[in-house]
Amino acid sequence: MANYPQIDNVVGVWKLHEVYDAVMGGYWRNHGSRGIFSGGDDEPGTIINVIDFVTLASAGNAADFGDMTGTRKHQSAFSSFTRNIHLGGGTPSITNVMDYVNIMTQGNAADFGDISANTSFMAAASNAIRGLRMGGATPSAVNIIEYVTMTSVGNTTDFGDLTQSVQEPQSVTSPTRAIRCGGSTGSYTNTMDSVEIMTTGNAVDFGDLAYAVGTSGGNNSSSTRGFVSAGYDGSSYVNYIQKVEITSQGNAVDFGDVSTARGYTCNASNSVRSLTAGGNTGTRINTIDFAIFANGGAAVDFGDLNNGTAGTSGGSNAHGGLNDGYQGTRPTYIGGSGRGFILGGGGPSVGQRIQMIFIPTLGNSSDFGGLTTTVQSNAGAGNTIKSVSLCGNGPNNTVDTFFNNTLGNASDFGDATVSREHVMGTGNSTRFCVGGGLSPSDSNVIDYGDFATVGNLTDFGDLTTARGIGHVGPINSSTRGIFAGGGYPSYQNVIDYITIGSTGNATDFGDLSTVRIALAGAGSNTRGLVMGGLSPSADNTIEYITIASTGNATDFGDLTESAYKTSGVCTNIRAVRTSGQTPSNNPTEVMDYVTIASTGNAIDFGNATIPRKYLGTSSDSHGGLQG
Repeated sequence: MANYPQIDNVVGVWKLHEVYDAVMGGYWRNHGSRGIFSGGDDEPGTIINVIDFVTLASAGNAADFGDMTGTRKHQSAFSSFTRNIHLGGGTPSITNVMDYVNIMTQGNAADFGDISANTSFMAAASNAIRGLRMGGATPSAVNIIEYVTMTSVGNTTDFGDLTQSVQEPQSVTSPTRAIRCGGSTGSYTNTMDSVEIMTTGNAVDFGDLAYAVGTSGGNNSSSTRGFVSAGYDGSSYVNYIQKVEITSQGNAVDFGDVSTARGYTCNASNSVRSLTAGGNTGTRINTIDFAIFANGGAAVDFGDLNNGTAGTSGGSNAHGGLNDGYQGTRPTYIGGSGRGFILGGGGPSVGQRIQMIFIPTLGNSSDFGGLTTTVQSNAGAGNTIKSVSLCGNGPNNTVDTFFNNTLGNASDFGDATVSREHVMGTGNSTRFCVGGGLSPSDSNVIDYGDFATVGNLTDFGDLTTARGIGHVGPINSSTRGIFAGGGYPSYQNVIDYITIGSTGNATDFGDLSTVRIALAGAGSNTRGLVMGGLSPSADNTIEYITIASTGNATDFGDLTESAYKTSGVCTNIRAVRTSGQTPSNNPTEVMDYVTIASTGNAIDFGNATIPRKYLGTSSDSHGGLQG
């Protein structure tokens, strides 16, 4: 069933290309789309049959919709464009009843059919055609997956099995994939598994949540990104929002918080907003929060339910499983067009998130996905297709990789030959190298890997001097890679170079104007830049070298602020200094830029959405990718 545009704004004129882009991009809003919240138990502990609804696009309190066929709690629900179907639950005895309402017309529920056994605490997910029930308590945990056809009525049909028997899971869904998230197997688990909705068969491993948690619910997603919001971890209620990138297998990352730690909530969503409603804090509450899928951070107030309830089911007619807009058949990104990536970083906590900027235009960073672990003091490298994050705090030898073209989480690439932190990275279109670092003292090791493969890195050779905390950011042509500055506790002004396509020890290139550590690197295929650093105080200096020759660095201009523990990211034309630490901000969110072929002072670029220091960077269009 196509989700065709519906008029939701009678003011102004539609531009046909904007309508096309919105429909194909999957972000055309369904006019008046609703969130439905049904049943549960209220503060005295009385099980109720009340159905509330809200209009998702505008904040406000819930209104009465009608009643379920009976009083129930700890049931689940899935929805199509037209129907919201409730499954099982306790009356207080567990039932196998399914009933449904037509979402856009208020009224009482009608019988739909039965699930295969009396079940509560299950997850539910759906697209426009099928609804899936996953796991649950009968009263013991089960691994059953069953489905119904949303447009008909009738009993469930066997689909396959989850990877484990589980109750109290959550779920997220796209139009093609359903993911079971966490739950209790006797103890609370962080496992996730997935199925393709229009097939049948057993689930496969998808990845892990950042935190083991349970509280039944589902369909809390856009077409590409899902939230696992709040819940219970076996000892306490929690308030965190965990983000799952549905389109790519991988682990969830911490993305924000709901307003109050609570469990046994219910959810509803459209392609923009995630609503978390009600729940148990020790007392049933009527709070409705909403968070934005694209942004993360703290959820904000939406309104209130009619009753303080827990164990309620939720759903909507605009969630991600119903969004049949662009699903990867139309190119929206061209490799090498100017994406830059900020990889992890620290201060005050160590980060896991990947932030993205579009280097040719000014603006703030946006969320891209997550690394496999929290990491700082790492470096990065990239070509037009892939990026890698190299080593980091611990020290560790981890190498992560992700594709530049699609939002999503990184996966494991392999290991470096030596565990190191505060490393330097460089590379060209086929090969990347990681040099120096602390392990825990200054290291001279250079390793390399090939972007086209995965696996452990190989020894390349040695730097001219052992040193860590050097430049972070690509300084390279398609043939030469540069390693600049560093050294701890003795700061150095050394610049080395290697021929990327060969192996062997580095050669002396020249010197920086001062000894300097924790500086940013960037460059075109002809000119390399070093920006900021500690020398021994915070520095705003920008210097440049000509990569094809050798010699000492020359003054270029100044950053907008003195910054160290910073990094650089670039195209062949523009270099951006990203975040770091300043004398007044630890860390800073400021980004500034210069045009590489000129000289002069930096100009404000925008802000990082997450201020970070000791952060890695990569891009799809740096000088090492040019002929």
